[in-house]
Amino acid sequence: MAPVDDDLVTRFVTDGFVKIEGAFPPRVAADCARLLWRETGYDPDDPSTWKKPVVRLDGMAQGPFAAAANSPALHAAFDRLVGAGRWEPRYSLGTFPLRFPHPAEPDDAGWHIEGSYLPEGEQGYFANLRSRDRALLMLFLFSEVTEADAPTRIRVGSHLDVPPLLEPYGEAGVSGLEIAPQVVAASAHRPLAYATGRPGDVYLCHPFLVHAAQPHRGTRPRFMAQPPLDPAVPYELDRPDGAYSPVERAIRRALRRGRPGPGGRSPRRCHDSDG
Repeated sequence: MAPVDDDLVTRFVTDGFVKIEGAFPPRVAADCARLLWRETGYDPDDPSTWKKPVVRLDGMAQGPFAAAANSPALHAAFDRLVGAGRWEPRYSLGTFPLRFPHPAEPDDAGWHIEGSYLPEGEQGYFANLRSRDRALLMLFLFSEVTEADAPTRIRVGSHLDVPPLLEPYGEAGVSGLEIAPQVVAASAHRPLAYATGRPGDVYLCHPFLVHAAQPHRGTRPRFMAQPPLDPAVPYELDRPDGAYSPVERAIRRALRRGRPGPGGRSPRRCHDSDG
């Protein structure tokens, strides 16, 4: 795969995500897919056994999943986007929203950002301006995903709409459910991209990227993991040395603090044909 160069970093700051093609080997993806099929209890060769539109599996820590999460390509990308020494390695992956062709509507297809921490006494996950407990949102593909296979929908550049909404809530943050209507309205003007790709591709997304699932009306199940990258240290928005990561630069750009990060071009006005 190509390295995470300055152009990809610029795209990340501007668009809110990058696709790392071939981030881990296809054979590893195939091993992961076999383990996931076993957990579903479904027969990959018999669609009559695919009873639900979505099967959600929790963390999986078998060897293939650890290998997928710890490829040299991904570690290098984490260093570029989050900062060397500022993220924690993963040795498992999850959750897995496995989507199957089905006439029923899924119950999780609304636009949202991911919550990242659960305050004591609360029922739903919260988010705050420094993205507590989440360095990145990641999408690991374990199956071929075309636009017919219910790929995740992405509002390109929407990560820049979210920080001004979170800022009034301070360090305590706000429930993802509570702020969802504002997030949806603020990002409605953004162009769409789709998280398509081949087994072994990974999307690295800003934690504030607005995204959504969609019904699966194709013929081929979509297998994906949607884990966070955990931070080793909190994000900081006022660093005395100015050594901001691309994630931090994007948040500062959204709040109009200091100079914007590199780039500055407008979001793409068409679908990312590969992702």
